[in-house]
Amino acid sequence: MRDLPGSVMLFAAGFGARMRPLTDDRPKPLVDVAGRPLIDHALDQITGIPPERIVANLHYRPDQLARHLAERGVQTVLEHPEILDTGGGLRNALPQLGAGPVFTLNTDTIWKGPSPLDVLRAAWQPDIMDALLICVPLAQTHAYAGQGDFVLDAENRLGRGAGHVYGGAQIIRTDRLAEIPEAAFSLNRIWDLMHAEGRLFGVRYPGRWCDVGHPAGIAAAEALLADPHV
Repeated sequence: MRDLPGSVMLFAAGFGARMRPLTDDRPKPLVDVAGRPLIDHALDQITGIPPERIVANLHYRPDQLARHLAERGVQTVLEHPEILDTGGGLRNALPQLGAGPVFTLNTDTIWKGPSPLDVLRAAWQPDIMDALLICVPLAQTHAYAGQGDFVLDAENRLGRGAGHVYGGAQIIRTDRLAEIPEAAFSLNRIWDLMHAEGRLFGVRYPGRWCDVGHPAGIAAAEALLADPHV
């Protein structure tokens, strides 16, 4: 089994409820930011890898995304009849992703700085890590109103708490997905298992990050992308 990720999973199946009314007629990954669909901005972060394969999960208005992604060489996997959440969605895509650790990437964020996947790959230590999450310090976030998700200790192991936002990019081993009996479940279930064994780690993102899960995030993201000083 390989120790370096060879595939990227794009999470693109959500309903985009917070983005309404823009998602009344399209899936959230096809909402435009700076003249391009959100999912194309996500694909920009992958170009430096390059992976063996890119897989996206689909559920809401899947035909639109399938057509768009086919032009980009992205494989798709449909979640039907029910949406499977992040953990169930990742497990459902494993036949396309292959064995070993994988990158996962949310499609509703904008990054200004190095590719988060490059940052992850440089920090990945497969002998001690089961998952490595991009963590963005609160001061480097845009259009985000929360207090964060994680704290990092001196060795960059993660614990729950305020201060750092999970940026939506990670490297994760997938073998523990089989331990969850439900079809639909969050990756938080897997992270908690890894945390209990001291194998959940984070790496701080050195650039800026914008949450585009809601309409107000679009203007913030466009300003971030246009700012030459950031």
